[in-house]
Amino acid sequence: MDIQFSPTRPEAATVIALPVEKDGLERLDFGAFDAAAQHIARSAARAGRFDGEAGVVVESFVSRGDRVVQLLLIGVGGGGETDYERAGGALTAKLLTSGVEAVTVDFAGLGGVPTARSVARFAAAAVQRGWRIDTYRTKLPEKSKPTLRTITLAGAPDGAESSWHVQEAVTKGLALTRMLVSEPPNILYPVSFVERVMADVEGLGLEISVLGESEMAELGMGALLGVSQGSVRDARLLVMKWSGKGSGDPDLALVGKGVTFDSGGISLKPGPGMEDMKWDMGGAGAVAGAMKALAARKAKANVVGVCGLVENMPDAGAQRPGDIVTSMSGQTIEILNTDAEGRLVLCDALTWVQKNHRPKTIVDLATLTGAMIIALGNEHGGCFANDDSLADQLLAAGKASGDLLWRFPLSDAYNKLIDSPIADMKNVGPRGAGSITAAQFLQRFVDKGVRWAHLDIAGMVWADKPGATYDKGATGYGVRLLDRFVADNFEG
Repeated sequence: MDIQFSPTRPEAATVIALPVEKDGLERLDFGAFDAAAQHIARSAARAGRFDGEAGVVVESFVSRGDRVVQLLLIGVGGGGETDYERAGGALTAKLLTSGVEAVTVDFAGLGGVPTARSVARFAAAAVQRGWRIDTYRTKLPEKSKPTLRTITLAGAPDGAESSWHVQEAVTKGLALTRMLVSEPPNILYPVSFVERVMADVEGLGLEISVLGESEMAELGMGALLGVSQGSVRDARLLVMKWSGKGSGDPDLALVGKGVTFDSGGISLKPGPGMEDMKWDMGGAGAVAGAMKALAARKAKANVVGVCGLVENMPDAGAQRPGDIVTSMSGQTIEILNTDAEGRLVLCDALTWVQKNHRPKTIVDLATLTGAMIIALGNEHGGCFANDDSLADQLLAAGKASGDLLWRFPLSDAYNKLIDSPIADMKNVGPRGAGSITAAQFLQRFVDKGVRWAHLDIAGMVWADKPGATYDKGATGYGVRLLDRFVADNFEG
């Protein structure tokens, strides 16, 4: 979708949207629309009990000279960034498959002047809400196909266009993540994940390296490779480095769990719903999308992204409950449940990035535990951290970006729950506190003095109903959060 800017409303526009503040209908300046047209629009708004609430749209058709104009009143609520975001998404949801190809949004009639960033968030949400994957739909009805191609923003404040270009980079990263999460597992597996990402970020300046199974075996990455050994698909470690401040070790590492399909292994998952496990690589998808966003907007930060990519399958060579594996760190792990595989992938990825890049701060992301969905549903991701300031930074970035987080505890009492009688640790604890013991497992692989946070995003990467910036399906959760986290704490 194309976003354009215009100082004034184009005279030839036939589909026009006017933002309306909360309780601002009477203050709205309709511009060139005559009294009769204004009366029709206001009457339609009152009939629908429209009061400018963010994301609510009222439609009417009015005369303008010898033409009929489709006039939309769209609520922007109290005028905050999230209100404008909801409004932008609602506009696209209304028009995407309506037959309308272009719409002009005129901000000049508002009682106050919106901020440049609010308008940019409006534009970003409008584009993000229009993302779809129709690749495999060969009989899509004509009326179900997207038609909206251009959104023109008229009367936007100074700086809105440059703010949009930042949001555009994030939106492109988000699209990469959604594509990766949405693709079926026979199409997207560790090797093709790498190929897709490399093709998508080509020319952006990211330094990319890839480790195969033989290289990981030489490094002793027995935990990650243990998960992969039941699959005919080879594992990969994908590394993306962005040096926006020049040479030197990265200040921040982003590490993502990339289980491209999770059957549970020998500890087989129940059949109903197993098809959803194509998105068990949502953490790696978020890391890839965030790294694309940082590179696309030329972020002034040094960041490395690492994706541990495997497929977890139950063939005759698969890892068994009762096996003991040795991680790259040298610590041994008793496998009690082969469906607790994400932490095994992450622990070796964490060790690798610390040995090779020495980041001072690490954030890992993973669709790690079903227990997180029980705790938080689909409204927040879980946040675990060994540093209060890091937790506060991530929570603030989540609130500012719209990718919300909620902090959970870590303590020695929980840590003891994963002690093993025959190895250094076991890969699962008791039924209670499942998300916390998973985080405690990962913490054992974090070097002393490194700030670390674990984000369990199991309930956030896929949605069964539309949201403000996404339709049903892949949400792209994590990209906006990580980009804002970097912008607020590692740039400037």
